[in-house]
Amino acid sequence: MRWYRASGRHELPWRLTRDPYAILVSEVMLQQTPVERVLPYYVAWLERWPTNASLAQAPTAEVIRAWGGLGYNRRAVGLQRASAAIELAGGAFPREVNALLSLPGVGPYTASAIASFAFERRAAVADTNIARVLARVVLGAAAQRGVSAFLVTATAECLLPVRNVRDHNLALMDLGALVCTARRPACGACPVRSVCAWRAAGYPAATVPARPSPRFDGTARFARGRIIDALRRLETLSTEEFLELLPEEHHARLGAYLASLEREGMLVQTANGRWRLPGTTAG
Repeated sequence: MRWYRASGRHELPWRLTRDPYAILVSEVMLQQTPVERVLPYYVAWLERWPTNASLAQAPTAEVIRAWGGLGYNRRAVGLQRASAAIELAGGAFPREVNALLSLPGVGPYTASAIASFAFERRAAVADTNIARVLARVVLGAAAQRGVSAFLVTATAECLLPVRNVRDHNLALMDLGALVCTARRPACGACPVRSVCAWRAAGYPAATVPARPSPRFDGTARFARGRIIDALRRLETLSTEEFLELLPEEHHARLGAYLASLEREGMLVQTANGRWRLPGTTAG
């Protein structure tokens, strides 16, 4: 905690508020996206939709367009659906983890983060950075791979203090982001190196090798992203026009991509068979 007070990332805009809506926006944006990329999007988003109600009432097409560049587009739709559910229930933001989990698109991590960061609830927050710190310092593993998620969560819960839970969670998060990093941890500068089980064990290597990543332009994520990006620029597109946008290896799967995007609320098919973003009136 002394290290965090001196070296933590206190200036991050979502650290300067207790507004649960603003914290929800930040947590959804930060999922698998670096802080540096999120910062301008977060500021612009809150300028455009400063309240939960304003986001709930926005055209979904505009929400998807504003998300362009952050990736994982269904997060934008999930975020708006969560806002809409809160407004439908009367506009009061849930304060407890179990109630937050009932919101569309809100999982255990996001629910715990909102409960802790907005409402000071005694909830363990175990993002990737915290999980890595706990795996090394307490469990003696090089990385969280190979350590069960249950064990990481149980460890985080055991370490929760009686008071100042919010700062405790943020301190662990920043320790992982700034010092106990994945590839080049700065162990000499670590404030808990004297009690680090990984250090005491001689820094053993990870026992579970990292799996090779598939070529990105061959993944469904690439194809789905290209489909949504095209509709950010153009009002409607036909199935045949999507084929022209995608590499040939995706052509056989295009129908499955469109069907899944439609199920997830990110596409709508018009009466004449063309595709558009939801919330637009293009035919």
